[in-house]
Amino acid sequence: MRCPFCGNTDTQVRDSRPTEEHAAIRRRRFCPKCSGRFTTFERVQLRDLVVIKSDSRREDFDRDKLARSIRLAMNRRHVEPERLDQLITGIVRRLETGGDTDIPSKTIGDEVMRALERTDPVAYIRYASVYKNFDSVEDFLAFIEAKRAGKDEDAA
Repeated sequence: MRCPFCGNTDTQVRDSRPTEEHAAIRRRRFCPKCSGRFTTFERVQLRDLVVIKSDSRREDFDRDKLARSIRLAMNRRHVEPERLDQLITGIVRRLETGGDTDIPSKTIGDEVMRALERTDPVAYIRYASVYKNFDSVEDFLAFIEAKRAGKDEDAA
């Protein structure tokens, strides 16, 4: 593992332990060259996923990009970091075990929407506002009213 401070490739593991849900290994590392200390996480990846964008472009699936978008929606919400990591891991696991390695971006967005709806209603609406490209207050109101009426979110 390359040291993020000096670029040295000869770093040492000082401590390893599983995360809360045993979904990853947390490793504390030390760089003998610059004495820098840093943490890495090791996760199981079942297969390499490719995201098919709405304009048909293809790009490698990026767990960190998914995590950033979910964390942005969850900003200042009272959800434990461990719960958030479980949510992200669950989404990734469902995508990896879904059968196909080419995943339409809509499928990922729908999966995130389902997970956020169960987790936090405000984060759900925040994510929906970007995912469904809300342009006005009326878009928010129509989406919320559709949810209250029990309609599919695609109706908004």
